[in-house]
Amino acid sequence: MKENNFQNSIPFSEYPRPQMKRDSFFNLNGTWKLNGKEILVPFPPESKVSNFNGKISSDLEYTKEFILPDDFRNQLFQNNSKNHLLLHFGAVDQIATIFVNDVFVGTHHGGYLPFYFDITDYLTENSAKQTIKVIAKDTLNHLFPYGKQKKNRGGMWYTPVSGIWQTVWMEIVPEIYISKLKIVPDTKGFDLFVETTNCKLVQKDEDFNFCVKISVKSKSGKIYEFESSKTDLRIDLRNQETKDEFELWSPDCPALYDFCVELFLSKESMNQKTNPLDCVSSYFALREIQIKKIDGINRICLNDKPIFLHGVLDQGYFPEGIYLPESSEGFIADILRMKELGINTLRKHIKIEPEIFYYECDKNGMLVMQDFVNNGSYNFLRDTAIPTILCKKGRKKHLKDCAPSSLRQKIFVEHSEQTVEHLFNHPSIIYYTIFNEGWGQFNSNFMYKKFKELDSSRIWDTASGWFKNPLSDVESDHIYFKTPSLIERAKNCEKPLIISECGGYTLKIENHVWNPKAKYGYGSSNSKKELTQKIVQMYKKMIIPAIKHGLSGCVYTQLSDVEDEINGFYTYDRKVCKVEKEAMQEIAEEIKREMN
Repeated sequence: MKENNFQNSIPFSEYPRPQMKRDSFFNLNGTWKLNGKEILVPFPPESKVSNFNGKISSDLEYTKEFILPDDFRNQLFQNNSKNHLLLHFGAVDQIATIFVNDVFVGTHHGGYLPFYFDITDYLTENSAKQTIKVIAKDTLNHLFPYGKQKKNRGGMWYTPVSGIWQTVWMEIVPEIYISKLKIVPDTKGFDLFVETTNCKLVQKDEDFNFCVKISVKSKSGKIYEFESSKTDLRIDLRNQETKDEFELWSPDCPALYDFCVELFLSKESMNQKTNPLDCVSSYFALREIQIKKIDGINRICLNDKPIFLHGVLDQGYFPEGIYLPESSEGFIADILRMKELGINTLRKHIKIEPEIFYYECDKNGMLVMQDFVNNGSYNFLRDTAIPTILCKKGRKKHLKDCAPSSLRQKIFVEHSEQTVEHLFNHPSIIYYTIFNEGWGQFNSNFMYKKFKELDSSRIWDTASGWFKNPLSDVESDHIYFKTPSLIERAKNCEKPLIISECGGYTLKIENHVWNPKAKYGYGSSNSKKELTQKIVQMYKKMIIPAIKHGLSGCVYTQLSDVEDEINGFYTYDRKVCKVEKEAMQEIAEEIKREMN
């Protein structure tokens, strides 16, 4: 892959889309101007590492002058080139309007998902310098997904972010190019769907008889080739001859395999070994997640074997970059820290990360329970206090949310659909949460049916914690402030029971707190030993005895302290592990023994 010369001196310099790589890659992270002052992109202006010292308002104007690399200029401007330049944004919060060389290009709404524009026609061929301008408007409008951001942060609500907060980059594509891959794996192989985009021609792609050639690399390095006269095909890999070359993916064996896709205009051109129209590389894993009845109990099964989702809540917040660590190493370190404690699952809590995070989960064998990002209003009494104390099964008439507008519902559905599409190919993602604790909840049964149809290959949790609805793949409870026996609850559940939040015991470590007055959590401790004892007692009393009766997962709150919350396994700066590692590892071993 060709990279710009200063690639290694800028933050998040790695290729930002590991599931679909091209040779052309120009990273635009680094120094930009924000409202006339310097900022280090992709860090949000509210963060320390952004180095931004200007005023942060709801209207942000980013500008960046850049010079196209010589190879980009050659591919775009020489010999009547038909190539195109795509400008990509990993995420911009909340509304982004893009200009190139002072000409309007397009607008994108929503602060968590990637988008791009073809900017070929906006380039100035005779000028070395090009200019990008991004007008970002972020009022923290609750019509749009917003997660844990709150202007008046505190308690379980955190510092908001604005503007650009993921990688900005460019790539060159041919006139007809591969725009999307969809990989649907199982334990024997995978189905591959290749989507193409035609930059100029009016006709739909179906008017062309595109063909694809797939080259798959096995663990021994051997290349297996597959061809199709269409843009979709089935690739079987674990037959009698090849099964030893392709292992199944699991937390204990996170086997990933590279493959390359070449796109041809016709079967004739493919057979004549002409150059492909386009070529991208990707990777896959062989795995299947299902709910199956084992010894009369419905269990979550990975590759036909029951698995316990031994999880931790992962908010994805960092003291230096808020929504980002200082580099992708921060994501990797969090994953490996949890693996060291025996954790096999992260519940990514109402936030969507840069794709490099999910790639590292794929590579390191960390299962992911992915939450959709909430929009709509939140009310403590309606959404937390009353359901915690009184009623979790369904909203009574006086507890109903303010009727969500059709626009809010539309935005949530579209954002969630795009989330599933964006993350579909990551084998680590095995579970989705639609609504968390009633936040923004509406039409729950309809939403379950909609998303189960959209992606039937994952587990769907319609309402994590509350308010309950008939349609969901699991029973999902939140339990704080107590450690009840769950044996009867598990026995009486027809569906797998998941304790999707629990624990949250606090321990303040002096000199490692973000706010010296921080105390938020769900039961206090005064030492590492006491905190560890409380956690171990919770697992031994509440979790482990219920596993043989159908309990299928537990998510402890949480991976690290976050701002005012001091209930993490680690401090917010990740410098101190607040629990005894050996005790946590023994809990993980006990859980494994219960599953065998």
